[in-house]
Amino acid sequence: MKVAILAGGLGTRLSEETVLKPKPMVEVGGMPILWHIMKIYSAYGFNEFVVALGYKGEAIKDYFLNYHLLSRSLTIKTRTGEVDPHRMAGEDWTVHLLDTGLETNTGGRVKRLAEFIGDQPFMLTYGDGVGNINVPALVDFHRQQGRLATLTAVRPPARFGQMILEGSQVVEFKEKPQIGEGWINGGFFVLQPGIVDYIEGDNTFWEFESLEKIAAAGGLSAYQHQGFWQSMDTQRDVHLLNRLWQEGKAPWKIW
Repeated sequence: MKVAILAGGLGTRLSEETVLKPKPMVEVGGMPILWHIMKIYSAYGFNEFVVALGYKGEAIKDYFLNYHLLSRSLTIKTRTGEVDPHRMAGEDWTVHLLDTGLETNTGGRVKRLAEFIGDQPFMLTYGDGVGNINVPALVDFHRQQGRLATLTAVRPPARFGQMILEGSQVVEFKEKPQIGEGWINGGFFVLQPGIVDYIEGDNTFWEFESLEKIAAAGGLSAYQHQGFWQSMDTQRDVHLLNRLWQEGKAPWKIW
């Protein structure tokens, strides 16, 4: 099963960092948060990724074009420019970098990802959130529920969105209510290819258009994650994630 990652947004709430780089390339412990997200999936054997690019997507392309060299020791002959990478164990990833448009909204990016992946279920998450998600358990849950889409429900601070659940089914989806501290959308989706029917085009928002429609049709399940989850929306979040990493207390480091 392929893993799709939304990595094309402007990241305006983190403008201190994103003026120079896309949000998924903001570093935690010296590595882009995108790398941390991919490591979570690859820890469970999911090693093929489709990354939706937009704002400053060239920085993500440059990163992966040079990853083979930057992630290992090198011997360089300065007279000839010959580079000899040392053999080292590294990630065995296949990474598809998909240009999805600078102004495309999240729903439009999801549709382009789904059309690229084809007629098969796939996983999807945002390029700015980490957690100690049990990915195989999430996939098994999705298959057992038999619905069109499954999201991972988490309990962060009330400044995020909220969902109303009946058992495992999402009956109402509110992206950012003014009050309340219920379950919210933490990303880490498992999706059937039929979700494209709920996305009109590039201007569609995944969160408060497509997901609302899927929930209203009875097609959205919630995998309730009781463990750690943290998005990287502000500079404060960046400091928190870096502190956890530096102290050796990063719960999402499951590899």
